[in-house]
Amino acid sequence: MTELREKVLDLKEHLQSVIVGQDDLIKKMLITLLSSGHALLEGAPGLAKTKAIKTLADSVNADFNRIQFTPDLLPSDITGSDIYLASTGMFDFKKGPVFANFVLADEINRAPAKVQSALLEAMAENQVTVGGKEYKLPDLFMVMATQNPIEHEGTYNLPEAQLDRFLLYIKIDQPNGETEKKILSLVRAEDIEKTELSKKEAYKKITIDEIKAAKKEVLKVHTSEAVENYLVALIMATRHPEKYDETLNGAVRYGASPRATIALDKCAKVNAWLEGRDFVTPEDIHAVVYDVLRHRIILSFEALAEGLNADDVISRLLKVVPLP
Repeated sequence: MTELREKVLDLKEHLQSVIVGQDDLIKKMLITLLSSGHALLEGAPGLAKTKAIKTLADSVNADFNRIQFTPDLLPSDITGSDIYLASTGMFDFKKGPVFANFVLADEINRAPAKVQSALLEAMAENQVTVGGKEYKLPDLFMVMATQNPIEHEGTYNLPEAQLDRFLLYIKIDQPNGETEKKILSLVRAEDIEKTELSKKEAYKKITIDEIKAAKKEVLKVHTSEAVENYLVALIMATRHPEKYDETLNGAVRYGASPRATIALDKCAKVNAWLEGRDFVTPEDIHAVVYDVLRHRIILSFEALAEGLNADDVISRLLKVVPLP
């Protein structure tokens, strides 16, 4: 085990001690971080989405900003704007909340398209443009956007082309009874100041430079030609699923884009690295394939009418696309 991987696993263990019952979310957050991507989270209120990314930012000793998306939000409320200074007679740029290492875009689908686009442009270009000038965002820049699946009134759904900008689309489930009891115990302990403070003092924060070095290690993870062919075959199968399963004929309007191929490769490498391997296996692809593809497959109206969703299509393709 390399020293860098040990540091990242310590970070993972620390997050799991604070965020109970969300091990999959924590792992996917680390995969997003080490892949230099951004994540969209879908889950009901109260599932620790905000606490998870805030704890991650605190554990990395990095800047964190939360943006609450509302229908009256303006693009300048995210990016910042030029402020006129009467004392100098000139404009000065005041940075918006997007200028942070970790940004939580809470309920992103509650703001109109022009506001969503302002954030997505920053995600894609790692910079914002205001008044004809470009302003660079931090080298370590990660956005976690959330949307509530149970409330649709007053929301603006993200267009498919914009969804494609997110590396992962993570769905969060409610905890089971045993986990619920652990959460209750943890919150009680925090309320009487026995847990949270001591954990923050005991944990030695990982640095931004160490995260950058870990990303370079991930790039060295090897993908064999056979596994690479399997990865590409899965992407091709989303575009022409009828070649593998006649029952999916006409089910998909648009399959995954080349960006999905790149994302699946990156995420599979990170998963392999976290598991202590220097090579990618089909299991690494399977570990991230749903989160990488579910927002990149657009189903036909007929498939939706039959009750199919993207996860159903992915599950079927994993069964019919031959393993290497």
